[in-house]
Amino acid sequence: MERLHETFIRLCEIRSPTGEEREVADTIVAELRALGLDVSEDDAAGPAQAGAGNIVARLRGRCDRWVMFCAHIDTVPHKGQIEVVESEGVFRSAGETILGADNKAAVAVFMELVARHTSEPPPVGIELVLTVAEEQGLRGAKAFDVSTLRSDCGFVLDHASAVGEVIVSSPTQQRVLAEFTGVEAHAGIRPEDGNNAIAAAAAAISRMELGRLDEETTANVGVISGGTSGNVVPGRCEIVAESRSLQAGRAAEVAGSLSDACAWGASEHGCDVDVRIEELFRGYRIPPSSPALGLAEAGLRRAGFEPERTATGGGSDANALIVDGFDCVLLANGTEANHTPDEAVGARNLDAMLDVCEGIVAEAATGAG
Repeated sequence: MERLHETFIRLCEIRSPTGEEREVADTIVAELRALGLDVSEDDAAGPAQAGAGNIVARLRGRCDRWVMFCAHIDTVPHKGQIEVVESEGVFRSAGETILGADNKAAVAVFMELVARHTSEPPPVGIELVLTVAEEQGLRGAKAFDVSTLRSDCGFVLDHASAVGEVIVSSPTQQRVLAEFTGVEAHAGIRPEDGNNAIAAAAAAISRMELGRLDEETTANVGVISGGTSGNVVPGRCEIVAESRSLQAGRAAEVAGSLSDACAWGASEHGCDVDVRIEELFRGYRIPPSSPALGLAEAGLRRAGFEPERTATGGGSDANALIVDGFDCVLLANGTEANHTPDEAVGARNLDAMLDVCEGIVAEAATGAG
């Protein structure tokens, strides 16, 4: 597994926040081509507002069946250069940056998977889809044309939980952007001439029902910003809120209530408000009859794991692919504390996910036979 670990460290130390994927994309493309894979890059860079397009790489197998594995190559924003250290079998960042295991742990696993089969073809064809701009609304996957895939099902390795978990449901996320416009005035001399946009936003937030609304639904206000100076009645304020629910209609309903609260708050303080609601991703529930689900669980068992079906409150490329009609399932990859300086992944988990991918390939061949 030493080569897998070295690949993981090397990829993590290449900077690739969303919009800056070019260097890591070029590195991955060159290495996959050197292994003899057929590699292409689509034209998603423009619509996804990314530094590169999605990468598709294919390694032919001994039969006509293909299976697809998907991960993203971008990371959340971070300051400074990532330096990876390993202690007691766990990889972490040496400084205050993220590690980048989200999602380069999966990318490294996939690269090792195909590297092991270049001297002798795998039992089925292996198709890799490495997306861009996932961390900013799944934009790369949304711009990907699933009709170009040769596989009839696929596997996204991008969930920060214990290896063995199979994600069978994910929520719809609605983002609410509200911009309050009031009237500026001197806070000490003529405050009565002003209309306080921050006060309007605060009133709106006080009227919102936030947190866990029911077993399937959450709402949150994550950002509030505005004003220019402590001695000026603020004329502008913005908030960013969201709703999530396993029921798409419920997510839209809650987003509507957040918007209504904004309208009320603006009215109470003599301000205007412009509210925009955007669906970032659509949720799903994987049916028990899904071939991808059956193959994932068979591959996990072959690798020595008992599958555990679970739900997630987040989104992944699986959301975009499933909405486009492609049968795929999201799998846990054993990473921890993603998006933070405490992000980590154990070497054993990297090794385990490689075993799981090998198990899926082997089980796919059994089904093809």
